[in-house]
Amino acid sequence: MRVLILSMMLFFTTTLSFATENKMSDTNPKVKLTTSLGDIVIQLNSEKAPISAANFVTYVNEGFYNGTIFHRIIKDFMAQGGGFDTSFDQKAVHAPIKNEADNGLKNTRGTLAMARTNVPDSATAQFFINYKDNAFLNHTGKNASGWGYAVFGEVIEGMDVVDKMATQATGNRGGHQDVPKTDIVIEKAEVLK
Repeated sequence: MRVLILSMMLFFTTTLSFATENKMSDTNPKVKLTTSLGDIVIQLNSEKAPISAANFVTYVNEGFYNGTIFHRIIKDFMAQGGGFDTSFDQKAVHAPIKNEADNGLKNTRGTLAMARTNVPDSATAQFFINYKDNAFLNHTGKNASGWGYAVFGEVIEGMDVVDKMATQATGNRGGHQDVPKTDIVIEKAEVLK
């Protein structure tokens, strides 16, 4: 009986330790996106992606995302936003940031990652939310083809809203493909206290 109790205690202690080790700190910032389809709450990971998380918070605090749209949505892939207003004009941004895709975080369903060009350190304000596990976007090496896309947070509330975005009809607009025919607007982005 003692051995059984000891084994159970060891199992629960190990399980608790593992869960705590992989859990983000409650001190990490949370951001609420009030969109035209509903609210999305994101938990940022300032521990593993400090540059990307701080960059996102800067844009949020400046009101940059207010009035921007999700301008590229591909069902079963991702929803991208944070760069264009409802007139489909691209907004002026700060200098690009360092790519943190080598931080160990993976592009899994519900995670947020920095959008960028083919240049690894080119991310500014645009981000995307993964609809599924997109392993091909993960960091595999410090070269042009392996840098990957830096994950810096995850949706903790409102994934149903993100999924609803994927049901909207898309088309071409302003030289871009996969643009929702009805604007999906980020009406307000705010850091939750």
